[in-house]
Amino acid sequence: MLKIYNSLSGTKEEFKPLVPGQVRMYVCGMTVYDYCHIGHARGVMVAFDVITRYLRYKGYQVTYVRNITDVDDKIFKRAAENGEPYQQLTERFITAMHEDERALGVLPPDLEPRATAHMDQILKMIETLMAKDYAYAAANGDVYYRIDKFKDYGKLSKRNLEDLRAGARVEVEEAKQSPLDFVLWKAAKPGEAAWESPWGPGRPGWHIECSAMSTCCLGETFDIHGGGPDLKFPHHENEIAQSEAATGKPYVQIWMHAGAVRVDNEKMSKSLGNFFTIRDVLAKYNPEVVRYFLIASHYRSPINYSEDNLKQAQQSLERFYTALRQAAVSADGINDQSVDAEQIEAYRSRFIDAMDDDFNTPEALALLFELVKEINKAPDKSTQLVDLLKDLAGLLGLLQQSPEAFLQGATVPGVSAEEVEALIAARNAARAAKDWAKADQLRDELIANGILLDDGREGTTWRRQSN
Repeated sequence: MLKIYNSLSGTKEEFKPLVPGQVRMYVCGMTVYDYCHIGHARGVMVAFDVITRYLRYKGYQVTYVRNITDVDDKIFKRAAENGEPYQQLTERFITAMHEDERALGVLPPDLEPRATAHMDQILKMIETLMAKDYAYAAANGDVYYRIDKFKDYGKLSKRNLEDLRAGARVEVEEAKQSPLDFVLWKAAKPGEAAWESPWGPGRPGWHIECSAMSTCCLGETFDIHGGGPDLKFPHHENEIAQSEAATGKPYVQIWMHAGAVRVDNEKMSKSLGNFFTIRDVLAKYNPEVVRYFLIASHYRSPINYSEDNLKQAQQSLERFYTALRQAAVSADGINDQSVDAEQIEAYRSRFIDAMDDDFNTPEALALLFELVKEINKAPDKSTQLVDLLKDLAGLLGLLQQSPEAFLQGATVPGVSAEEVEALIAARNAARAAKDWAKADQLRDELIANGILLDDGREGTTWRRQSN
């Protein structure tokens, strides 16, 4: 029985989709004006990729929607700084985003709506809110949402409207009727891209974009809405207010929020100089190492980005791939049937139990380590356990490479695989000639280049040392 932590109720709930066997899920995607950072990789890409993979494994027909915000003040500002059309800027970073996703093994969403392609739906929702008196046009050309009108405001973030009023800025924008009101439509600034509307040229506010795109793609009420931890308030709170006021129906059944990424226990920030793009990290580490690091903690828990934690992820995957390689060498084509079906089913059942508990990837990974230990005990009798390990790890997007590709792949400049093989051949020749001094010299040369050797009865295998 799958249970999911619902940010709205604050409890784990048995998952019961609105339509049996089907899941409709929307996740707030990126605002595309720069390269994606490691926080995006965790809170948007990998966390919900694992969730989608597992829901499909459970037999659900999943419609996964993740939007692209391609109209925003930050986009216009960056395009103006670069002296390029905003469309050119957004296309470049959308392409980069997709490249980063593929590198991390993130499957594409089923639908990837863009804000600029949904202006009609956005305008229609704003007009509906105005007709119901939840919105008003201000003298400056903007259109605002009237928060006081929505009595359930704050139910997701557990914030009290009176407390919010007390903490609001004293110097209220003159156009607003209340300091808490938020913008639905922004009047265009001189030289800025704009769309026609009943209130004059302008562009939508960020919050209304997601309300319009999600309901357009998934309906007025859907199963799961996800995003990063910083979106709960005000973005998701405002989405609820807009959508439920417009439709008169509950917006979302289950709200899911991933944990934040900190860097050496500090908030990631460009001003602190500890801001890492996905590309920065992939330049130093195998993409699977980064993915392992991102799922080694529960998706709701904050994680700490550090070199030590990435090295631990590297070492963990090395243990997995070393076991797979040794089992492949030892089995040498033997179709082993020594592991009974009951033992296989027990491992699989425990993995499912972990993932059914709010997608508990740390527990699932612990089970995979148990499998590795069993494989290492008798690598020549582990065919079925190896198949199970690869099957279950695949649900997490792991062990998607050959052992040789992972263990011998270089992520930093160094000796090539061909050079390593040549040195190993020369060492083997020296050993055959009982020239032990030469053999030791060649081994030391390999070690100095970060190459570790393992001399077994089947021959010598090698891997690159962890960063």
